[in-house]
Amino acid sequence: MTDNVVPLFKDPTTGTYTLPGDTPETPAAAAPVPDAVRRVRVWVWKRRARGLHAAVTSERTRTAARLVARHGLYVLGGTRITAKRAWDGRTGSRYERMIRAAEAAGNFEEAKEWEDRLTRFRAARHHRRMDLLKAPQDAVKSVAYGTGLTIGGLFLLGIVLAIAHKDASWILAPINAVIEAIAAIVHVGTAVWGPAVTIGPWLALLALWGVGRQRQTAPQWALPAQERDDSGAPITPSIVVTALRDLGIAPMRKAIKEMGDAGAAMLGPIRIAGCGVEVDATLPSGVSTKEVQERRRKLAENLGRHEHEVFITLPTAARTVRLWIADSGALDEPIGPSPLVTDPKAAANYKSGKAPWGQDLRGDAAALSLYQRHVLATGLSNQGKTAALRALALWLALDRTVEFRIADLKGVGDWDMFDGLATTLIQGPTDEHVIKATVMVEGLVAEMERRIQMPPGTVFTPLIGIVDEAQVAFMCPAVDDEKKPYGGSKATSRYFMAVRKIHNQGRAVDVLLWEGTQDPTDQNLPKLVREGAHTRVSLVLGTESQARMALGDKAVDGGAAPHLLRQDLDKGTVVVSSGGITIPAGQTSITVRTHYIDDEQAAEVADRAKALREGITTAHTVADADAYDPLADILTVLGTETRVLTQDVLKRLATLNGKAYGRWSFIDLKRVLDGTGAEPYKSEGRMVIGRDRLARVLANRPDTGSASAAE
Repeated sequence: MTDNVVPLFKDPTTGTYTLPGDTPETPAAAAPVPDAVRRVRVWVWKRRARGLHAAVTSERTRTAARLVARHGLYVLGGTRITAKRAWDGRTGSRYERMIRAAEAAGNFEEAKEWEDRLTRFRAARHHRRMDLLKAPQDAVKSVAYGTGLTIGGLFLLGIVLAIAHKDASWILAPINAVIEAIAAIVHVGTAVWGPAVTIGPWLALLALWGVGRQRQTAPQWALPAQERDDSGAPITPSIVVTALRDLGIAPMRKAIKEMGDAGAAMLGPIRIAGCGVEVDATLPSGVSTKEVQERRRKLAENLGRHEHEVFITLPTAARTVRLWIADSGALDEPIGPSPLVTDPKAAANYKSGKAPWGQDLRGDAAALSLYQRHVLATGLSNQGKTAALRALALWLALDRTVEFRIADLKGVGDWDMFDGLATTLIQGPTDEHVIKATVMVEGLVAEMERRIQMPPGTVFTPLIGIVDEAQVAFMCPAVDDEKKPYGGSKATSRYFMAVRKIHNQGRAVDVLLWEGTQDPTDQNLPKLVREGAHTRVSLVLGTESQARMALGDKAVDGGAAPHLLRQDLDKGTVVVSSGGITIPAGQTSITVRTHYIDDEQAAEVADRAKALREGITTAHTVADADAYDPLADILTVLGTETRVLTQDVLKRLATLNGKAYGRWSFIDLKRVLDGTGAEPYKSEGRMVIGRDRLARVLANRPDTGSASAAE
């Protein structure tokens, strides 16, 4: 039989069997695909790919993906939070976190207190666990006793009922009633159990979802746009701690991470402060306050605020920064009119009063004392410097004892309302105006020196000199006949030396100088001059170096930042370093939003101040001390008044030319007028000088030059 078997051969390539000698059929070669068909296929695949890409990347798909991810992560986050809460309740992990947080913050006393609490918690937990070991046998005893007492009680109740009804069947009635009640409860439970088992997990899932949604456990990318935008959101401890953690300071990030949920322990209470909130943050060990101050913009962005809405200052506590965080947009709202405008009966007192200047960031009224304080106000051009300085002068003008001598080296009429109120008013930007301003300041020096030489205990009326745009005076190239420059910052400068003399001794005799200047530099505001001011005020500046010149290193290191104010948007906002204003403990400066008093309102306030005074003739020039004519000068200070008290004439002469007349007394005045026909005479019991008499004397006097030549 084996001879009749025909072997078959398997083709390994095709898997078919053939007889020996047969030639396997060669499959026909595949026909080539036409180019047109290939292009159509490529186009179809590209279209499908584009459609798939559009579907995947469309906003609707993204929204759906975010929706699924968000709510799923809410459930996961809620589960994690609930489990953590349960774990915290059963273990000492909460106490351990607080210990780590206190150690990270460097507060070892608090760490020891938490360690003591942990020890007490562990002791109480051990006591509870020991009680649980006895619980089974106690439970058996309790059940046995309870069952026996219950059955006995029901049996006694049945006996009472049987006696009452005279029927023995009532003996078991209470027990039967209890058995039926238990059966009914089991029946209801059996009916409810099925739906409860079905609904219960979903209710638990919903509860976990609610916890996760409340705590916002989904990442930012999964939140919808309206939920992701936290700009203007209320400030909470978690927001502040997260903002500090993400500042990019490695030691702080590490410490806060170790604190876990106890990170809020580094914060003091969040207090409502005006149009924002205030909170003190104690920094972890190894983190300096300067590092936080240098990251103000990043901190503001982390808090969902603009840079100008976050202020960082340093309180008295070590390693602590005080954050003031404005409500979103609150600093762009006006603060309202000045009390000088709204209260027609507003009064001033140079010695004991304070000028109602504006509001601090907390929304409290900010008032500045000007008693025996030199003032320096700086800032960029057109940011409200003159208006802020003028508001102080307008308040002080309501004290009738104060005399003003003003030089406005801008000369555009910002101080026009003081014409008839100030005894000297110079307005203009030229070198000639600088020369007059210099002579005016030298007159202040002469009056100061006269007062210093008066007998001890002499009471002086306040004399305030104001030089607005003082940088023009410092930069003036003009020189006098002796080749001494009026401007400059050297000892040869007449203006510089006059300012220095007033700064050195003026306050002791109530001769004060206020200056306003732009863009402080060593050239237009010398170091000795800026450091001589008791009250230093700065509006917005361009650089930190200018801020240091304006307010001093101590104020800037303590958080003063006028260079971070917004140009044009923060007009009238000033940073003040002065003992004359209430500054929070531990801080070196305060930010004030000043009231704006426009020219018309300023004129009304000035008119009220003028009504408090007798007629004042404002001199618009100042005579050079080395060339003067007493008779002509007396006629000048008499102005248009018919007669003037001799004591007022002496004051006005000292204002006109302090160097020449600063030390004059009534005897000097009488000596000059004796024999002229214009001698002082009595009117209503007081010595006066008549204008008409003196005018006739000068009209008939031969033109022989200055009377000072004969003196």
